[in-house]
Amino acid sequence: MTLRSVDEHRQAVLDDLEPMPAVPQPLLDALDLACAEDVVASIALPSFDNSAMDGYAVRFEDVQGASSDSPVTLPVVGEIGAGQARLLALGPGAAAKIMTGAPVPSGADAVVPYEWTDRGADSVRIEQAPGRGQHIRPAGDDVAEGDLLVQRGDLLGPRRLGLLASVGRATVLAAPRPRVVILSTGSELREPGGQLGHDSIFDGNSFLLAAAVRRAGAIPYRVGIVPDEPAAFLEALDDQLVRADVVVTSGGVSQGDYDVVKAALTPQGVWFGPVAMQPGKPQGYGRVGEDRVPIFTLPGNPVSAYISFQVFVLPALRKLMGKHPHVVPTVRARLTKSLSSPAGRQQYRRGEVGTDDRGTYVDLVGGAGSHLVGDLASADCLIVVPEDVTSVEAGETVEVLMLEESR
Repeated sequence: MTLRSVDEHRQAVLDDLEPMPAVPQPLLDALDLACAEDVVASIALPSFDNSAMDGYAVRFEDVQGASSDSPVTLPVVGEIGAGQARLLALGPGAAAKIMTGAPVPSGADAVVPYEWTDRGADSVRIEQAPGRGQHIRPAGDDVAEGDLLVQRGDLLGPRRLGLLASVGRATVLAAPRPRVVILSTGSELREPGGQLGHDSIFDGNSFLLAAAVRRAGAIPYRVGIVPDEPAAFLEALDDQLVRADVVVTSGGVSQGDYDVVKAALTPQGVWFGPVAMQPGKPQGYGRVGEDRVPIFTLPGNPVSAYISFQVFVLPALRKLMGKHPHVVPTVRARLTKSLSSPAGRQQYRRGEVGTDDRGTYVDLVGGAGSHLVGDLASADCLIVVPEDVTSVEAGETVEVLMLEESR
């Protein structure tokens, strides 16, 4: 069977998918989602002139000559607290006590901080003059009504969500988080916390993939272990499709006698074949069920499964959520130790990035084996070696995919 390149397989997946329809989302539910609308400010920020200090609202003409040698004393005609403004106008020759954030009354055009006064209650002695407009935040100083606040496609992080709340938005249009069902296949698998037999292993893959799904911003449903029986696999899959926007399986996709995923899904039209990569060569993708739910069938070795997720599943989830770019960009780094790579395979080696006086460098972490999950846990990046490159010398520059930033 002809090998697909990594780019060909990923593009085939992305071409099969469309972004999920956007819906109004409560602000906190939209964290780290892509905005699906242009949002303009319906009000100005601040929406009224307000005090930047605790002090006294005054008319500049009344206090412009104030100094410690020649203080100005004014009667205090009221107090203005934030959200408790009852004094709306200030006449000549008077002062009003004012708190930070409170609206400046009409007629006042400066605020004298407490520190420049004797903090009087009935009258106040002012020993330093403010400039005209000093310590006043004018309406619209931050955001003007009609300003574009967030553009379609912008990532909704805490700062943007705070801005939307500040102009009165309670919801924002965004694609929903895909619901991703994760199935691990293998009669040798056992749940963590249980007992191992002489030929069994703990199921790390479903936790690894579920955590990666959550890190990507989607909603994981970890189903757990399915035995190496096609009927049992199909039954478990059918039970889960009702809550799945995407299904991800690990194991059972190679050429062995017990590769149940491939055996069960090939008759349903799911594509299985080799991709020119190491690790992660055996891959599968298609659609299943009445609703034609996308399914990714990943290899069973943990490193292969995780790298396949980063290379194929993550871009798909980003497209479904309307995030751009779909494929997380790589960065460039200097390789500190030479490596070899098989001809005709795009290799992904674990690495750890650092910086020195020569710039960004990357160290190799462990070997190339697809079972070395301990090395995977120690890495923070994947070194990408193109399929037409068989060796890279120390000091050469390589492409690096950062893992903890792959969102």
